[in-house]
Amino acid sequence: MTMSRHARLALALSAVLAANGCATLVPATPQAQPGIPAEWPLPQTTGAAAAAEGVFAEQAMVDIGWRDFFADARLEEVVALALDNNRDLRVAILNVERARAQYRIQRADRMPSIGAEASMERAGGDIPVSEQYTAGVGLAAFELDLFGRVRNLSESALQQYLATGEARRAAQLSLVAEVASAWLALAADQEQLRLSQAALDSYRQTLELTALRHELGATSALELEQVRVQVAGARADVERLAAQVRQDRNALDLLAGAPVDAALLPDASVGPVTGIAPVPAGLDAGVLLRRPDVIAAEHRLLAANASIGAARAAFFPSITLTGSVGSMSDEFSGLFESGTKVWSFIPRISLPIFQGGRLRAALGMASADRDIALARYEQAIQAGFRDVADALVLSESLAAQVAARQQLVDAATRAESLARARYEAGVDSHLVHLDAQRTLYGAQQALVATRLAEQANRVTLYRVLGGGWLEGGAGTTGGR
Repeated sequence: MTMSRHARLALALSAVLAANGCATLVPATPQAQPGIPAEWPLPQTTGAAAAAEGVFAEQAMVDIGWRDFFADARLEEVVALALDNNRDLRVAILNVERARAQYRIQRADRMPSIGAEASMERAGGDIPVSEQYTAGVGLAAFELDLFGRVRNLSESALQQYLATGEARRAAQLSLVAEVASAWLALAADQEQLRLSQAALDSYRQTLELTALRHELGATSALELEQVRVQVAGARADVERLAAQVRQDRNALDLLAGAPVDAALLPDASVGPVTGIAPVPAGLDAGVLLRRPDVIAAEHRLLAANASIGAARAAFFPSITLTGSVGSMSDEFSGLFESGTKVWSFIPRISLPIFQGGRLRAALGMASADRDIALARYEQAIQAGFRDVADALVLSESLAAQVAARQQLVDAATRAESLARARYEAGVDSHLVHLDAQRTLYGAQQALVATRLAEQANRVTLYRVLGGGWLEGGAGTTGGR
């Protein structure tokens, strides 16, 4: 058997050993114990619009694309704009690319690194000058992964990459919800501004009439000043809400990553933006395991567990192979002529004997990192459970509040109309009419705020149940 055949045999043997590590020291992954109920304690429905019942009844929330979830085409376009231009989401996407590259670097350590090298050496002094030329192909310090150290490091990098991918999905989910919430907030503030402007116009008309009656001696100075107080208060509300609307526009532009066209902005009212169906009682809490943030925490747990295997493998002998095959000659012109072939094969075994406690400390740190990752995994599940439970509770409560607020507005409208008629007929004083106007104005503002909270909570429920990272659900365009 020639020398070159020996070298090829060594290289082939190292590759086989690398691909078939004979041991693994990774402990069993501990089971999470989040300590949450198996189901959310819910009423029969969450109180969402009855007309929407059954729309998504057979589909998990996480599988409903955001284009299917949102009912307003303008909001869909703003969300699409944000997904294309938002800088925070762009950073999350680039982090995924970075993690993928890091994993590929770590995975490359499991394969032999073979390279070509050429060199020229010239030596002299009190002896005659000599030259030596070498060229060859070699294997540089390839570790035989007998105890799975390199394989476990590669697995850890893979799990970190997968966790980063899920973090990107979680960032997109949050962005979709934030855009919808900002869009709703703009609509609510525009409606509040419209109500304040209408109230200001009404109060100004009342002030003119009251001032005229005061000049004629038909009303007191006290009533005149009380109307002026209402006018000043309404004017302050108009200025405050006008500034808030401008701030809402700035916030929406920032989330979208570009100025939002005026045609895509909401009307001056808070209308339904989603057709989410009522969530049935007995909803399985296991849906939390499909949330991107929970999946990311699970991948980090698996990565930390694989690192324990690598730390354990450091206690065992390490075998590395270095070898080369090539040609050596005293003259460059004769480098590849017959009789110039050379080869080398240098196996090295390293056995840790005394490390000053470094290896045990590294294992202890890896074990602590695994326990921390487990606690964070359980914490992610617990936090998700609370998010969903809170949103479900509010869903029922806010639906009832909207109905009650609407009844209050209706009653306040009738009361204001009666008070105005009685005042104009001279039955009641102007103070009664002023009080009825204030009550109606406050009821209208409260209704707008409650409608905003109810619609925003629907978006929140969609997000906390894991929806928002697909563009289209089943039968539609795939996720982004």
